Amino acid sequence: MPLYKLRIEAPDLTAGQAASAAVEGLEAPPPLALTLFELTPPRSALEAYFDEPPSLSDIRQRLAHGGMDWAAPALEEVPEQNWVALSQASLPPIAAGRLVVHGSHDRGRFACRPLAVEVEAGEAFGSGHNATTALCLEALDGLARQPGRRFSRVLDLGCGSGVLGIAAARLAPAARVIATDNDPVAVAITTENARLNRVAARVAGRVRVLLAGGFGHPELRAAAPFDLVLSNLLPGPLVHLAPQVRRALRLGGFAILSGLLDHQAREVAAVYGAAGFRLGAKLQRAGWTALVVARSR
Repeated sequence: MPLYKLRIEAPDLTAGQAASAAVEGLEAPPPLALTLFELTPPRSALEAYFDEPPSLSDIRQRLAHGGMDWAAPALEEVPEQNWVALSQASLPPIAAGRLVVHGSHDRGRFACRPLAVEVEAGEAFGSGHNATTALCLEALDGLARQPGRRFSRVLDLGCGSGVLGIAAARLAPAARVIATDNDPVAVAITTENARLNRVAARVAGRVRVLLAGGFGHPELRAAAPFDLVLSNLLPGPLVHLAPQVRRALRLGGFAILSGLLDHQAREVAAVYGAAGFRLGAKLQRAGWTALVVARSR
C-alpha cells in the first residue's frame, strides 16, 4: 500500500505547531504520523504521513484560519518500504538526566543499564524525542535525585507510549505505577512496552495499565493518594483536571505537567496555584515548558 507525505514549511516554531494542530485534526483521512522539526532557525517544517492522499484544498482552508505565513503544502507519494522501521532506526538514544530512552535498534548498547527504557517511535506519543517528553523525564529524574525522596504510588495520566510510567518504575524500584489513557491503542502499546521493559504488572507487579479518561476509573480512586502524578497532555485538559489532580495527590505530593508552549505555562501555573499547589521548578526547551508543582494544602 502506498503512503503519502505532506510537507508544510513555517516561518517559526509557533507557526509550525499551529500547522501541526491543524493537520492533526484531519479526520478523512487522519494522519498516521506527524513530525515537526527545525530548519534553519527560526524556520520549521511539518511532515505528516497518510495511507491515502488528503485534500490539499481542505488543508489550505484549515491553515487559512490561522492567518500565518505558511508555505504552500506539498504532497508526494512515498515508495513502498518499511518507512516506520527506517525512521526508527535513524533515531538516536535520548539522555534525560540519568535516564536513557532508546529504540530496539540500540538494545544491545543499553539493555543492561538499569535506567534505560526501550520505547519505539510509533502510534502512541512519547519516544523521548519530543521536547515535552524529554522535559518530563528530566523533571522526574530531578525529583528522584533529591535526598530522602521516595515514591511508592505513581500515576502516569495520559500515558501514550508509557515511557514516563516505565521511567518512574526504573527510578523508584519500590513504586507501584498506574498508567492510564483514554485511547485503546495507547493502552495496548503501554502494556507491551511495560512487558518489554520487564516492569509489567503480570511480570513484576510494577506498572498496571488501565483504559480510563481522567480520574473516573475505580482503581484510581482505590489507589489514591499518589505521591507523584505525571501528565504530559495539553493546556486545556491540564487546567480542567487541576482540582482532580489535587484530590488524587497526598499533601506534599508532586505533579509534573507538560505539553505546554512557553506562553501557555503561566496560565497553567496560575490555575494550579489557585488549586492548592506551589511551583517547584520550571524546565524549558525549544519553546516548550514542563512544570513541577507540589500540593501545598
